[in-house]
Amino acid sequence: PAAPAALQKTPICAPNLGDKTSLTGPKMAEAAILEQCRLHPDGIPDAELAAAIAHIPVGDRAQAINRLLSTRKLQIFKDGDAIVYREVKQDEAVKFKGLSSEDLLVYQIIQSSGNTGIWTKELKQKSNLPQTQISKIFKTLEARKLIKAVKHVAQQNRKVYMLYELEPSREITGGAWYTEHEYDAEFINVLRDQCVKFILHKKKATLEDVCDFVRATKLSHVELGQEEVLQIVNTLVYDGKVDAIEEFGEEEYEQDGDDWGGDVLVVYCPASLPIPESSAFTAVPCGVCPVFGECTQGGLVSPETCEYMAEWLAF
Repeated sequence: PAAPAALQKTPICAPNLGDKTSLTGPKMAEAAILEQCRLHPDGIPDAELAAAIAHIPVGDRAQAINRLLSTRKLQIFKDGDAIVYREVKQDEAVKFKGLSSEDLLVYQIIQSSGNTGIWTKELKQKSNLPQTQISKIFKTLEARKLIKAVKHVAQQNRKVYMLYELEPSREITGGAWYTEHEYDAEFINVLRDQCVKFILHKKKATLEDVCDFVRATKLSHVELGQEEVLQIVNTLVYDGKVDAIEEFGEEEYEQDGDDWGGDVLVVYCPASLPIPESSAFTAVPCGVCPVFGECTQGGLVSPETCEYMAEWLAF
């Protein structure tokens, strides 16, 4: 009898674990979203994220994003008109652990205000939370070093709130001319004196020259930009201590007219006609005398016995 035919063995293929089509379900969606965020540490736009995980059903994507946001594993913010997602770092996630939805709402509103901060009244309107609850949330977030209160230089009796790691804007602090929210007149006077001495010594200086001088001598305890130095130099011009002179580059005129088309450079020189600190024409003592009405020749108060008049005549 013929031998039985050999049994045909059908090979069993192992599932392709690397196949993206098998990544379904909210849990797998969360893993895929976090993987994309790790590839983009500074954040990944919504459109780019959607394209990268297009194999995951939209419903699972939405559920995963909502869960990651609620557990503070994912952060969402706007960059222009684009929505951007970024993974929350582990050390940041610890700070958010145990916070309520109201706490997170207040944090997100403060976060959106940037380095200009937000007033309590404005935050109350945006959150629709009662003032007592907002005050408690502030204490909680401040204790975790998530936010901080900063005094506004224009209204020091009011505070604005911003993220703890942000540096307040110049609008809030007053810029380089304020120290501890107080106008630093002494610092400005020292800076003015040194800048005018530099210009008088150099005879001719550009704004860049003055900026280099300020940086080299370390006159300021904060970094001064060209804009701040220009403000100082402008005060010297307004006070008549230095002159601002425009110097023209190579001659270049428009073909159809006499309009100048060359480079113009502003240089600062010692004032050709310095304005004196005081003048006999502006320091007449009678103009500010509180007993001017009682002053008469030969009287108790008289020009002959007035020590201020004698000082002025000796000018």
